[in-house]
Amino acid sequence: MAQLVDPVALGSSDAFHTRHIGLDAEARRHMLPHLNATSLDELVDRIVPPSIRMPGALPLADALTETEVVSALRRYANRIVVATSLIGQGYYGTITPPVIQRNILENPAWYTAYTPYQPEISQGRLEALLNFQTVVIDLTGMTLANASMLDEGTAAAEAMTMCRRQSRSGSHTFFIDADTHPQTIAVIATRAEPIGITITIGDPAKDLDASSVFGALLSYPGSSGQIRDLTPIIEALHQAGALAVVASDLLALVTLRAPGDMGADMVVGSSQRFGVPMGFGGPHAAFLACRDQHSRALPGRLVGVSTDTQGRPALRLALQTREQHIRRERATSNICTAQVLLAVMAGMYAVWHGPQGLRRIADRVHGLTSALAGALTTGGLVLLNTTWFDTLTVAVPGRARTLTAVAESKNINLRVIDDDTVSLSLDETSNLDLIKTLTDIFGVNLDLSVTVASGIPESHERADEILAHPVFHTHHSEHDMLRYLRRLADKDLALDRTMIPLGSCTMKLNATTEMVAVTWPEFDNIHPYAPANQTVGYRELIADLERMLVACTGYDAVSLQPNAGSQGELAGLLAIRAYHHSRGDFGRDICLIPSSAHGTNAASAVMAGMRVVVVGCDDLGNVDLTDMATKANQYSDQLAACMVTYPSTHGVFETGITDLCAIVHQVGGQVYVDGANLNALVGLAQPGKFGADVSHLNLHKTFCIPHGGGGPGVGPVAVRSHLAEFLPGDPLTPLGSAPVGPVASARFGSAGILVIPWAYIALMGPDGLRAATSNAILAANYVARRLQHAFPVLYTGEHGDVAHECILDLRPLTKLSGITADDVAKRLMDYGFHAPTLSFPVAGTLMVEPTESESLHELDRFVDAMLAIRGEIDQVVAGVWPADDNPLHNAPHTAEDLLADSWTRPYTRELGAYPLASLRSSKYFAPVSRIDAAFGDRNLVCTCPPITEFAIN
Repeated sequence: MAQLVDPVALGSSDAFHTRHIGLDAEARRHMLPHLNATSLDELVDRIVPPSIRMPGALPLADALTETEVVSALRRYANRIVVATSLIGQGYYGTITPPVIQRNILENPAWYTAYTPYQPEISQGRLEALLNFQTVVIDLTGMTLANASMLDEGTAAAEAMTMCRRQSRSGSHTFFIDADTHPQTIAVIATRAEPIGITITIGDPAKDLDASSVFGALLSYPGSSGQIRDLTPIIEALHQAGALAVVASDLLALVTLRAPGDMGADMVVGSSQRFGVPMGFGGPHAAFLACRDQHSRALPGRLVGVSTDTQGRPALRLALQTREQHIRRERATSNICTAQVLLAVMAGMYAVWHGPQGLRRIADRVHGLTSALAGALTTGGLVLLNTTWFDTLTVAVPGRARTLTAVAESKNINLRVIDDDTVSLSLDETSNLDLIKTLTDIFGVNLDLSVTVASGIPESHERADEILAHPVFHTHHSEHDMLRYLRRLADKDLALDRTMIPLGSCTMKLNATTEMVAVTWPEFDNIHPYAPANQTVGYRELIADLERMLVACTGYDAVSLQPNAGSQGELAGLLAIRAYHHSRGDFGRDICLIPSSAHGTNAASAVMAGMRVVVVGCDDLGNVDLTDMATKANQYSDQLAACMVTYPSTHGVFETGITDLCAIVHQVGGQVYVDGANLNALVGLAQPGKFGADVSHLNLHKTFCIPHGGGGPGVGPVAVRSHLAEFLPGDPLTPLGSAPVGPVASARFGSAGILVIPWAYIALMGPDGLRAATSNAILAANYVARRLQHAFPVLYTGEHGDVAHECILDLRPLTKLSGITADDVAKRLMDYGFHAPTLSFPVAGTLMVEPTESESLHELDRFVDAMLAIRGEIDQVVAGVWPADDNPLHNAPHTAEDLLADSWTRPYTRELGAYPLASLRSSKYFAPVSRIDAAFGDRNLVCTCPPITEFAIN
């Protein structure tokens, strides 16, 4: 007998949030009794203070299905015109090798990895970053390069502050070459003003008085395309005790003399055209390279070569004492991340093509440009740059707008300098058909039989060898490249293999549907300064995402420009500063920051021209409101802002948050709530409604943009209405035309990945977002409760609960056994886990955040590992194993060490390899044992080491 069809079922499908959230109803029924709760709502009501709870659901549209989300994204994409953009200005067409797109950009083994703070389980991406650093060092002629910066404008601004710290000049003035990309100048200007640096812009050959500046930024090639000998200018700067920064282009440097050969102290630029799509402005990996003597001042990440306990070469982040969590208000930069995924792509682009392939690409780009230059000049047009690599600036008196319109009708974008001047930049995607079309647009003839002159002066042609390391000569067949990428990925632990229970960093599922549109050409191949009529769909999606984030946070306006959480912090503080200045309160420059705050908070405050005053915390980890009130009153006329993380950095919902906001507001200050822990608030509370004035949001945490091994990220800033006019300005508007300048080189920052949070919010809907937050709180409390007898939970709320993360206190056990939190972190690698956050915010502790997307099975697997580790610590306490020779002290255990002919340790090889029986069926072996970071810092090597160092003895 045929079964009847239920008509209701015909319209139903599984809600996406049930796929995103790892805990189902059965899991919750198992977990809640551990927490003395009968329902999830009861648990949430007990933990989240009623004073901050929102009364209803988020004002968002109902959740869409995965099919509906893809269709909606396709509708946005259909309103985007993919043109041939020759605008240049630091952004160029490029071809992402399919083997890199498929096996890095679209591969969760690469895009779900975390920043390589635990280097033993990050050797693959560290090697990829070392490749990137080697490319930059070779091409720039410097001796050191970091593992990427957020964008070119940020890199140039960081170089400016490096010059100020390193220069022997007593000047407060920084000179900028007028032939520099305008967005770079704008970002530098934004960063300079709050810290008392004066900017001067001009022709360095005519306007630069070296004795009056502490440093200068020179462009090579210039934004116009001009190539100049910078040697005499740099020599004059050095004689005056000033330093020289050169903004350059990696592809141009394949054929041009290196800036280092001309005496440059630092070189900045972008690696975007090394296989990374334009993405309407980002994300891209910029670079900052310098000479050895500036290594201690270099901001950002720096990968270096060291050794492990067996003397094997091993990689790790070098010079980490510079990090903000240690130096706080003494930090010289707030950069706490990088663009790792994009740096990996750019480095692998060089690996794939090798020096010969890069030279072919560069020569072809330059050859096409020279052919076009010859046709234009033969046709009677005047080039304003007499030398070039890929860019021509053409005098077209009175015709610039007309020519641009004609070009647009042929789906080509040119750069308008003014009514009389246009510029164009060719790239890897250019071809002869394009050159013929361009000559038609300019009304000249192209004669390919005529030999044209090179645009590169003979004195500036590159003569030295580049990329000599074997890695750039080995992987040129797709099979070899595919296997190389797989070998590197296999060395690492990323979220596709195991839970990464990092407190404060929210490593959660990055669903496939959220990622699917990232590589669509309509979102990939768009220049950030393309005409507005070509980017309608992009701007609609961005505006829609802004509305979504306003709804989630309770604020009134959002800027998506900041391309990292640190830059969101800076943007928020600059908004507060500008607001006070607009009211004549120029003396308000004090920022109150709790002692538990993220280190970037203090660094950002200093960069925004503020003075930091630290507020204490009580024994329960809460901000000491008495101390807050005392200091707010003490500095009442000078108080600009208070920065606080909520829930607190200690992992609890502080009940006094509304009182804190009132204290600050009463004396005229503004409240900045760090959005790092928003994963515990969305759908339950809105900082814009419970008293905060501004927050930055980490879209790479709460809203599912993957970490990518340490970037990309997006850190938008959300504000109440009175601060809206002080959000970051457009990088292309005239300097000083907006109350606050740009904090990134593109108006919408890393726009190319905004499809991810849009898709996440659309898929989850208001009910799904609330469920995600509630389940994140449940997961954290379940782990805390199951582990609290083995590892005391350091801070809890008034009912003994935590928020979405918990701090496990290892210090009492360290006193008893000598086993440190670092030992536990390394031993967890043997159990197949990435460590929790180590020694932050309290030294000697582990901060655990399981997130809502982990299953009960994975939570229990982590708990079982931690309990087994506690048992191992007990063996040390009991004297069964020595404090300096036990499974924790010797962790992680490599397969090579476990299979060695001689085994003299006081525990079995089996215990070293398989501390739990479940590991026999799925075992990860760290490729190196514990790394000697101090050795690497004493012997700083930050390029690919000779291949002989990796040979088996």
